Amino acid sequence: MSGHSKWSTIKRKKGAADAKRGQLFTRLAREISIAAREGGSDLESNFKLRLSVDRARKENMPKDNIERAIKRGTGEDKSEGEIERISYEGYASNGIALMIDCLTENRNRTVAELRHTLTHGGGNMAEVGSVSWQFRHVAYFAIDAAGKDFDKIFELAVEGGADDITSDEETIEIFAQIEAFKTLSDQLKSAGIEAEEANLQYLPKQEVSLETEKTLKVMRIIEELEELDDVQAVFSNLNISEDALKELEVA
Repeated sequence: MSGHSKWSTIKRKKGAADAKRGQLFTRLAREISIAAREGGSDLESNFKLRLSVDRARKENMPKDNIERAIKRGTGEDKSEGEIERISYEGYASNGIALMIDCLTENRNRTVAELRHTLTHGGGNMAEVGSVSWQFRHVAYFAIDAAGKDFDKIFELAVEGGADDITSDEETIEIFAQIEAFKTLSDQLKSAGIEAEEANLQYLPKQEVSLETEKTLKVMRIIEELEELDDVQAVFSNLNISEDALKELEVA
């Protein structure tokens, strides 16, 4: 499992990711609204909406909040501005490339917050296309390996169009082309296999290694970006070493 995935697992266990409940609900509501706008309000036919709602329920998001977010997405609720999905490109310190996924109803605010955070941490915003070529956009699934039959999941994933399946003692990871996301989601759901993560990610074509202290500095910048309300996820080409992971785990 990659360092980035291990760090995601550590955050889930520590409860550090989306620690503020209000912030978490805001992000989930935006995901639900975007999914409803793109594919309609039917959970059965709109797999992205189904995944977003499932995650919201898992986090105990109130039913009223979920329904309001769906109505906002379909246009039934016009009380707030329209949300749009935007990916920004930038650099952290030491030239580490970043892809920053955002959901926002105010681009100017989002850009200002991103620029401030990056500049304060020794990085900067980048021109469109100057960073994205260093990444692959893929479908990603992470499944708790405990009590799971890896061979069964491997077969299901291959049938669903997966390009790569990896496993360690904690997590089974599935990578695929974006187009295979729905098929794989349905395959896993039909088999009663629940993914801890199921989303689209930017994977670096080549990772960059830094000294532990410099790695931790970059990770602090990434964490600050992830704490911004408009930011859904941050992806980098940083190789997170075992030494850095140990430092992050006890932080």
